Amino acid sequence: MQRRANPPIRILLTGRPGCGKTTVLMHLAELLEGRAIAGFYTQEIRKGGQRWGFGVRTLSQHEGILSSVDLKEGPSVGRYRVDVDGFERLVLAELNQPAERVAIYLIDEIGKMECFSRAFVESVRRLLATERSLVATVAQKGAGFIEEVKAYPGTETIEVTLANRGQLPGRLARRLLSAGLAGGS
Repeated sequence: MQRRANPPIRILLTGRPGCGKTTVLMHLAELLEGRAIAGFYTQEIRKGGQRWGFGVRTLSQHEGILSSVDLKEGPSVGRYRVDVDGFERLVLAELNQPAERVAIYLIDEIGKMECFSRAFVESVRRLLATERSLVATVAQKGAGFIEEVKAYPGTETIEVTLANRGQLPGRLARRLLSAGLAGGS
């Protein structure tokens, strides 16, 4: 992969819970399929009609549990316990791929559960300091690393709403592709 003349694009998608941030990121990944992308997304896991926890799936098709009501150990967020070790095993391998193989990182999400992992926080800091582009969902509210990411120089924050969520994946894909940032075919 050649070095590019264009600066990296760093977009943070934020919005109220349930507004469609993850859906936007997943559709963006579909539009960029076959390109030089890496990352992960999270989804709720339901059992018996009730939310049981959250799963994580990498763009290289590995999956595991981020949090669950059944876990007995790990930091807690509400009624869930976070499987920090399992999250790190999946996500760090994805985020720490050699730079020449990845032009764009897609991350869902930079939120309270994920930030229990110091290694994840450091990986995101490292990615922000590289020439790679990044599209990430980020919690609307939060302190610490969440605030730090939102204040990072060169980031653009877009609020996902019911009115714009259907158009965002296409707009973002066109922007990344027209800037020559997606690599691949």
